[in-house]
Amino acid sequence: MTIYKILPKPLWEEAMRTGSFNGSPVDIADGFIHFSTASQVNETATKHFAGVQDLMLVAIPASALGDAIKWERSRGGDLFPHLYGPLRVEDALWVKPLPIDRDGRHVFPEL
Repeated sequence: MTIYKILPKPLWEEAMRTGSFNGSPVDIADGFIHFSTASQVNETATKHFAGVQDLMLVAIPASALGDAIKWERSRGGDLFPHLYGPLRVEDALWVKPLPIDRDGRHVFPEL
């Protein structure tokens, strides 16, 4: 299964320089890195990143994260993937920009 992380481009650029992503300010405050499944990521963008430009969408195979990934109940009682530890850049399947259309919605690649 592939899971997804939405984050500002500068944070991903920093991760590329250091080799790992330790989380956004919200992730760090919560004690884990938030991810979404393909069926959850659009709502995540709408709820937490409405109108935010210059975002990246990172695809990660959940199996690459081993025991550090935990599936925990969150929004609406759904199980969400949470990473308890850093995300290694090398684990990314791909990274793509997450542009905004004329109506202010994020335009997702095919997931």
